[in-house]
Amino acid sequence: MNILVVGASGATGRQLVEQLLIQGHEVKAVVRSPEKLPHTWKNNEHVKIISASLLDFNDKELIDLTLDCHAVASCLGHNMNWKGIYGQPRKLVTDATRRLCQAIEANNPERPTKFVLMNTTGNRNRDLNEPISFAQKAVIGLLRLLLPPHVDNEKAADYLRTQVGQNNKLIEWTAVRPDGLIDNDDVTDYEIHPSPTRSAIFNAGKTSRINVGHFMASLISDEKLWNKWKGQMPVIYNVSTPK
Repeated sequence: MNILVVGASGATGRQLVEQLLIQGHEVKAVVRSPEKLPHTWKNNEHVKIISASLLDFNDKELIDLTLDCHAVASCLGHNMNWKGIYGQPRKLVTDATRRLCQAIEANNPERPTKFVLMNTTGNRNRDLNEPISFAQKAVIGLLRLLLPPHVDNEKAADYLRTQVGQNNKLIEWTAVRPDGLIDNDDVTDYEIHPSPTRSAIFNAGKTSRINVGHFMASLISDEKLWNKWKGQMPVIYNVSTPK
């Protein structure tokens, strides 16, 4: 399969590309920071590295970029510094999601293109009844006011839910929600749930980036797994090692 990965130079994006290569896919990797890429990518005929900021592409360029892709995966995120949090573009993830989906639709693919968005457990799936405490609601309200990247994550997932929807003949989607992200060298056991099983604010779990990459790659490769989670916002946690 031909897979487009945006945000491929990020900590999780790199893990996703590695997992896709292990599974035998052809990958187009859009990167803002090519200096962060593994040397092995530069000599790998199965990876096409595109050094650019996605939102700098015009509509025609995005249509060409997505033309032959069976799946598109977004690991875009904001840098956790002052400029990344409060500077432009404030709607990086949302605008990228919207424009990529519009490019896919413009290509009118014969089979639905899979769109996999990396999101966060701090964002509720409003298609489900996901109850949270009053205290968590208050904190999330503050995050919306103080941290533009949180709003961006919410709106990106909402675009898939409400604008692409469940019955789109050209795009099928899923938004993967990891909890507190950590680094790990190896894929370990992880569990997937339709909704959070713990508070993302007051009792956050851990999810290794390599496990997120593995799950996102598996969604793209495994039709049975995809059919189970398409149109949903699955939550991924590492399985805790018993003491």
